[in-house]
Amino acid sequence: MPQDAPRISLHPVSQRVQVHVDGKLLADSTQALELRETGYPPRHYLPRKDVRMELLAKSETTTHCPFKGHTVYFSLNDNKDIAWSYEQPIEGMEAIAGRVAFGEDKNE
Repeated sequence: MPQDAPRISLHPVSQRVQVHVDGKLLADSTQALELRETGYPPRHYLPRKDVRMELLAKSETTTHCPFKGHTVYFSLNDNKDIAWSYEQPIEGMEAIAGRVAFGEDKNE
């Protein structure tokens, strides 16, 4: 990767993205954004309106990314911290505000 390449880039996803956990459909979107970050696998960030938020419980886990901001996590029953969101991302990352991402093994 060139030295002047951005650490994070966002790309609209043209195909439908679905997320299943334990056989249950948690998300179904045609408006996902793929976030590519140096050193990490690509992640799909889905609009909340396309995620069954009523099935997820906000976790006590929080983290902070210097490149994206403060992170909140969500769990589904015994599946702890399977999803996360940047409620108020840092400047330049506003496009992912309020969107939800799932661990790499959840997207289909």
